[in-house]
Amino acid sequence: MSRERKDVELKYKWNLEAMYADRSACEADLQKCLEMAERFQEYKGSLDLGPVTFLSALKDKDSIYRKLTKAYCYAHQYKDQDSSNPDSQSLADKAVMIISRVSESMSFLVPEIAALPEETLIRWAETDPTIGVYRHYIDEIIRSKKHILPPEQEKLLAQLSETEGAMHDAFSMLTNADFKFAEITDEKGNKAPLTQGTYGLYLESRDRNVRKQAYEALYDKFGEFKNTIGTLYINSVRQDVNMARIRGYESALDAAMFGDNVSKDVYNNLIDAVNKHLPALHRYVKLRKKLLGLEDLKMYDMYVSILDMPEVKVSYEQAQEIVDEALVPLGEEYRSIVKTAYEERWIDVYENPGKRSGAYSSGAYDTMPYILMNYDNTLNSVFTLIHEMGHSMQSYYSNKNQEYINADYPIFTAEVASTVNESLLYRHLINKADNNLEKAYLINKYLDGFKGTLFRQTQFAEFEKAVHEAVEAGDAPTSESLSQLYRELNAKYYGDAVETDDNIAIEWSRIPHFYSAFYVYQYATGHSAATAISSAILNGEPNAVENYLKFLKSGGSDYPVELLKLAGVDMSTTEPVEAALNTFEALLSQLEELVSTLA
Repeated sequence: MSRERKDVELKYKWNLEAMYADRSACEADLQKCLEMAERFQEYKGSLDLGPVTFLSALKDKDSIYRKLTKAYCYAHQYKDQDSSNPDSQSLADKAVMIISRVSESMSFLVPEIAALPEETLIRWAETDPTIGVYRHYIDEIIRSKKHILPPEQEKLLAQLSETEGAMHDAFSMLTNADFKFAEITDEKGNKAPLTQGTYGLYLESRDRNVRKQAYEALYDKFGEFKNTIGTLYINSVRQDVNMARIRGYESALDAAMFGDNVSKDVYNNLIDAVNKHLPALHRYVKLRKKLLGLEDLKMYDMYVSILDMPEVKVSYEQAQEIVDEALVPLGEEYRSIVKTAYEERWIDVYENPGKRSGAYSSGAYDTMPYILMNYDNTLNSVFTLIHEMGHSMQSYYSNKNQEYINADYPIFTAEVASTVNESLLYRHLINKADNNLEKAYLINKYLDGFKGTLFRQTQFAEFEKAVHEAVEAGDAPTSESLSQLYRELNAKYYGDAVETDDNIAIEWSRIPHFYSAFYVYQYATGHSAATAISSAILNGEPNAVENYLKFLKSGGSDYPVELLKLAGVDMSTTEPVEAALNTFEALLSQLEELVSTLA
């Protein structure tokens, strides 16, 4: 049972006080941002006066948003540590409102920059090194010109931005703060509370009845609210579609891909490549069914280890040691910064009532790169720790090596560092394994990582694409049609060795990332890129570590496909995805061979 937050030791709670002493200090900065944004309007109509005024406007913009993003991070993290606290909810709501008002006040900037002659902008950037820092920002405005609306229309859209995340916020409050799941009976026969934080743990239980109870209790609750959640999600999709049309994109997918300057062929090629390799996933599912000795494999049987290993509890302190050992290939500097993360309390470690489920890395340019976890003393939590640390290390390196304007790395590259870390951990543990059983157990977990990221996230991506295309075609999806679509995709991806039931058909209703359209495919592409990078590092390829650190330090100074080339990966081709899928098949063959020795 999770402890009340006040009972959690300080060393296991993130250091929000490093951002602000208290919420009033955060509120003061939010108010200051409003005042700065109002004064910023003095630049309206004056950007063509010359490079001095132009540069002054860019610097003042950065000053406002640096302060605003810091205050927003504090507000949302303050809320996420206990969303049942009305005080934290009000601060987060205020931050969103002020972001909207600041965006409205400053909405004239990009259209006015876009109205300046391209040759003038380029000349200023090339002749003034200080303006040259903004070259990628300027190039992006020039590239986006046809999708930038006149100033008054941009102002109207900025006014609406306050409600842009309303569907996601409602979904989050409903499922994290309001949902109370039925109790289940655990392995010892005790009544145990089910939370979204413990659900994954129960699905790994060796007791099949525990898995079944958790699965049914979770989906009973989501099924009870599937119409409400369906309404939220479809309206989120409609918002994606309408915004894409307003800005003149061919589709919502085009709009999403445009931001990172990534061809939508990358998205479609990912789906095609994974579909081509689905027989390998079906082969793995059949092996799972065989080794579990089940006549009827259920979806709640898809996360338990297929090999019976003694349950290992890993304390948070032990996890830190394991992570350190796994990161040896990245060098002493990288490892020393990770140690600093523990000392400076970047991480909020344990679950408490009202805390947001799952895990993430967050922070702003002027803060430490924070990590939210719900650590549960399992090996999975060790992987979560090293995964989120990868995100935070990329933020750390980027913020230390890039100016503010170029520090925020694109979403497309955001899952690479985290997955490189996971790959290093898998290889470290497999190499340390004492026997074939332990090695097979770890390879099984590694394969499950591929299943959960490369295959599952592509399934999500295919679902998102189909739903958006349906809305764009004028259809009106319902919770029932969404469930039918999801049921068909689940059956296609996992094959006939596992039963696709009514519960898994509504899995779409519990995926928060669906409220960030076309985000999840980047987990799959990131996994592919990370597989290539980690292989190069572990194989000792010349300059592999140096090139990878160069990538981490590059932030958002270029477009993501170009940034990944720094680390030796070209995502404009299908080679990284195909190579990752071939790695999955090679690992599967290795597992099949190992388990044959255990019979």
